[in-house]
Amino acid sequence: MSGIVIAGLWMTGALLSFLSMAIAGRELSAELNTFQILFFRSLIGLMIVAAVLSRAGWHQIHTRVWRMHIVRNVAHYVGQFGWFFAISVIPLAQVFAIEFTIPIWTAVIAPFLLGERLTTMRGLVIAIGFAGILIILRPGMVPFEIGAAWALIAAIGYALSHTLTKKITRTDTPLAVIFYMTVIQLPMGAVPSLLDWTTPSMAMVPWLIIVGATALSAHYCMARAFAHADAMVVVPMDFLRLPLVAMLGLVFYGEPLDPWVLAGAAIIFGAIFLNIMSERKKT
Repeated sequence: MSGIVIAGLWMTGALLSFLSMAIAGRELSAELNTFQILFFRSLIGLMIVAAVLSRAGWHQIHTRVWRMHIVRNVAHYVGQFGWFFAISVIPLAQVFAIEFTIPIWTAVIAPFLLGERLTTMRGLVIAIGFAGILIILRPGMVPFEIGAAWALIAAIGYALSHTLTKKITRTDTPLAVIFYMTVIQLPMGAVPSLLDWTTPSMAMVPWLIIVGATALSAHYCMARAFAHADAMVVVPMDFLRLPLVAMLGLVFYGEPLDPWVLAGAAIIFGAIFLNIMSERKKT
C-alpha cells in the first residue's frame, strides 16, 4: 500500500474526528457552557492518555520545560474556548474557514519564537491570508459577530500553541505534550465551571465522550498522515473539512451556504499551498 493511500486513510480518520467534535460541541452547548465542555474534554482526555501511558510507560512524560508547557496550554486553552464558543453561535462553515488561518498566524509568530526568517514569500502569504480573512468577515459590510471574533482569537491561540509545540517536541515526546495538555487544562476548566455548574443529562454523555476522544484522535490521525505523505498531499485533504462541515451545517442545522465564506477560505487555502510549495523548493 502506497504512502499516499495510507495518508488518505489517516486523513479520513482526522476528518471524521474534526467533524464529530464540531457536531458534539454544538449539541453540548444546548446544556453546558463552554468552560464545562472544556473541563469534560480534559477529564476524558486525561483518562485516555493515562491508559495509553500505562502501556507505553510513564517515563515518556519526563520534561524540563515546565514553563513552556504552561504557556503553550494557556494559549491552547484560549484557542479551544474560542473554537467551542464560536461553533455554538455562528455557522460551522464560518468557524472552520477562519480556523484555516492558523498557518498564516503561525507564519507571523514563528520569527519571534523560533527565530525563523520572515522572507518576502512568507510576507506575501500572510498578506494573501489576511485578504481571505477580510472576505470572510467583511467588516463594515455585515454586522459584527462576537462568534467570528472568538473564532479568530481561537486561530491565533492555536497558532501560538502549535509554534510552542514545535519547540517543545525538540526535547519532549508527543505523549508528554498531550499528557500535560490535559493535566494543565483540567483545572483551568474546572474552576470557572464550578461557579456556574450544570450537571449534564444522560443524553449528553455520548457527546461528552465524543468530544474527549476526537480531540485526541483528530490530531493523532493528522500527525500519522504527515508521517506517510508530503504536506502538499495532506493539506488539500484537510481542506475537505470545509465543504463537509458546510454540508453538515446545512443538513442538520439549516445553515445556508455562504459564498463569501467559501471564497475567503479558498484564498486562505491558496496562500497556505503557496507557502508549502515555496518551502518545498527551498528543501
